[in-house]
Amino acid sequence: MTALTHDTSSNRTAVGLVLAVASAVTFGMSGALARGLLDTGWSAGAAVTLRTVIAAVVLLVPGLLALRGRMHLLRANAGLVTVYGLTAVAGAQLCYFYAVTYMQVSVALLLEYTAPVAVVVWLWARHGHRPSGLTLVGAALAAAGLVLVLDVVSGAELSTVGVLWALGAMVGAASYFIISADEGNGLPGISLAAGGLFVASVVLGAAGAIGVLPFHTSSADATYDGFTLPWWVTVLLLGLATAAFAYVTGIEAGRRLGSRLASFVALGEVLAAVIWAWLLLGELPRPVQLAGGLLVLAGVVVVKLGESRAPLAVEPLPEPERDPEPDLSGRPAA
Repeated sequence: MTALTHDTSSNRTAVGLVLAVASAVTFGMSGALARGLLDTGWSAGAAVTLRTVIAAVVLLVPGLLALRGRMHLLRANAGLVTVYGLTAVAGAQLCYFYAVTYMQVSVALLLEYTAPVAVVVWLWARHGHRPSGLTLVGAALAAAGLVLVLDVVSGAELSTVGVLWALGAMVGAASYFIISADEGNGLPGISLAAGGLFVASVVLGAAGAIGVLPFHTSSADATYDGFTLPWWVTVLLLGLATAAFAYVTGIEAGRRLGSRLASFVALGEVLAAVIWAWLLLGELPRPVQLAGGLLVLAGVVVVKLGESRAPLAVEPLPEPERDPEPDLSGRPAA
């Protein structure tokens, strides 16, 4: 029984790691893909909104079918889905968009990806999950690697307003990891993703309609390193791969790994963004960035080793009943 439980837990963790890496890789592709649109006159708000709308439309029917008639789960978790859509999807993207208008992209990314630290602090303060020494060491390694990957040591100017927007994006990212890992609400992962993307689509569409979010598009082909793509192909890839697929796999990964480990594995998104920029835009990563990527991976491994494992509770077998000793006194049995 102990071996069987261990194997099941190991398989669950292995699948979770694969899903988390797949989510990070596809999330990381969004920046390089969107660059092809932005260079032709698209606004970031338009690209983000259409990406979210496409993902919501694609996941709506599968998300409803996954409920299998249990619509009461959706009604009972309407508040949670709304918060997820507002903070984890729309809020994180909008705050990041405004952050990069005041500061360098690398600095905004660095601040947003302090989200794993926020997750550790939240689990400690709210649920009493005190991080182990290995977890703290892994967090430090991952943070150092992240600084190298983003190459912010070359000098970057900080803006107070930009820092506040970037911290807002960090809160959105942290809420994504925390809510995604919660299995207690009973919602299937794909249903949570569909509901959150639907809420975010409404919010982003309203922000574009009233002028809060700049909304400009172009029909020109998106140009990359050595090839071009029709604008609609790029938009579909953004919606299907970097949103629908990425959110669903990210939620399923969080439910298998827990919000703390999943958030650290998601740091691979930054390394993936650097690699996609190399493949699609011809922007070669520097040696210091590659070294930083190795540090991030090392930090994730150390965090995994530091994750406390609940001891297996094995109930003792009932002791066999012993036959009563014969009564030789001649008194009747009680």
